[in-house]
Amino acid sequence: MKQKIFEEWARHKYSEKQRIIAVIPAGLLFVAIIPFFLVRISSMDTRLGMDSLIFEPFNLVIGIALVAVGTVFAAWSNHSVFIEGQGTPVPFLPTQKLLVSGPFRYCRNPMAFGTICYYLGIVFFTGSPSSLVLFLILVAALLIYIKRIEEKELQARFGQEYIDYKKRVSFIIPH
Repeated sequence: MKQKIFEEWARHKYSEKQRIIAVIPAGLLFVAIIPFFLVRISSMDTRLGMDSLIFEPFNLVIGIALVAVGTVFAAWSNHSVFIEGQGTPVPFLPTQKLLVSGPFRYCRNPMAFGTICYYLGIVFFTGSPSSLVLFLILVAALLIYIKRIEEKELQARFGQEYIDYKKRVSFIIPH
């Protein structure tokens, strides 16, 4: 049943305006709201008497580097999905073709890789054990979604082309 819904969504072509409108709430969620909670939850650590995971300046240097790498991969991936794929990262407005170039030649999920780096950078920046726990929960949910839903949907839509791509390109770590 779920597969049929995804396949139907993929059959529709959406205008650039429709795609922009769909991306705005998702962008706010992933770029602002989730990072806000990762930072905000770190204030619990002092109330619970927990120490920072990493001490300055290491947390700042590593955090900034990870946020930078994550931002580049996420933005590059979103641009590819929007321009080349004529879709969005939002599941109900998927790409019209299988993307295998740009960031997608390095890993099958460069947007997820970028998001993970971005959030991990925030965790390093805060040095918060509470933020780390929330980060791990978010990453687990993201990876379960990709494996259980997105990969099956892509295989149903693109068939052998996706199976071959899956054999050639790593899941999440670029190489």
